[in-house]
Amino acid sequence: MNQDPTPDGVKIDTIFHPSDFTDASEVAFVHALKIALVSKAELNMLHVDADGHGGWEDFPGVRDTLARWQLIPKGSGPESVGQLGIEVRKVVAASKHPVEACLEFLERAPADLIVLAVRQNEGRTGWLAKSVGKPMVRKAGQMTLFIPHGVAGFVSRADGTISLKKILIPITNKPRPLPAVEAVARLIHNFQLPPGTATLLHVGTAPEMPAVKVPEDTGWTWDRLTVAGEAVEMILQRAAELDADLIVMPTEGPHGFLDGLRGSTSERVLRKARCPVLSLPVGSMLG
Repeated sequence: MNQDPTPDGVKIDTIFHPSDFTDASEVAFVHALKIALVSKAELNMLHVDADGHGGWEDFPGVRDTLARWQLIPKGSGPESVGQLGIEVRKVVAASKHPVEACLEFLERAPADLIVLAVRQNEGRTGWLAKSVGKPMVRKAGQMTLFIPHGVAGFVSRADGTISLKKILIPITNKPRPLPAVEAVARLIHNFQLPPGTATLLHVGTAPEMPAVKVPEDTGWTWDRLTVAGEAVEMILQRAAELDADLIVMPTEGPHGFLDGLRGSTSERVLRKARCPVLSLPVGSMLG
């Protein structure tokens, strides 16, 4: 599925979803599957076990889910998945170090989008607190969608419908805010979302708020909001007040998605966010 990048961004050809077979991972799985369907992408699912236990039958059921979403008839064969324009690969790896195993997998099979569930234990997220020896291979367009444990997200497990009506985009002068705005516009278009509201939030003074041209053809309302205070606190507060379905965080990390986030505003927002967080490296787009 090698599609050429569009002039203003990259296509999502490959999605990576690490699964630990928990309920939270299944929430992340339905998001990964839905995005794969919309993007006509390859979905790589990886489970890491110290003894290499687990098999295909332990992964979330792709065909069962698609049948529940009424996209294929119940009892359909494996070929029915490919007929929807996607490819799904399930891999079990034996390792006592799941984070490192996932990064090694990504070095062999780079992804345009990573979708994973994260625990928020005592203000820390399990993945980001790990010490990673080898940063992930850098790649433009390597976005990460984090689904906090206990959060239902915006894709229904029951029928696959999407409920994205309120998106919060914190913006600063650095990293550049325009890629995040363009990515949200693409998300609205690709998911064919009904009218909603995207809020551009700048923590600081009004004169310092970046001048960003918002798209006029999305059918969405684009609000601009400036507040004073500590950045992470204000982002979380506004997300709660708006009942945001998604926070889109532009990032400018020098390494991979773990090292680039660690200690950043995005990582600190992720620690306490009560909705999915999309980490968007500057220059990448939702294709």
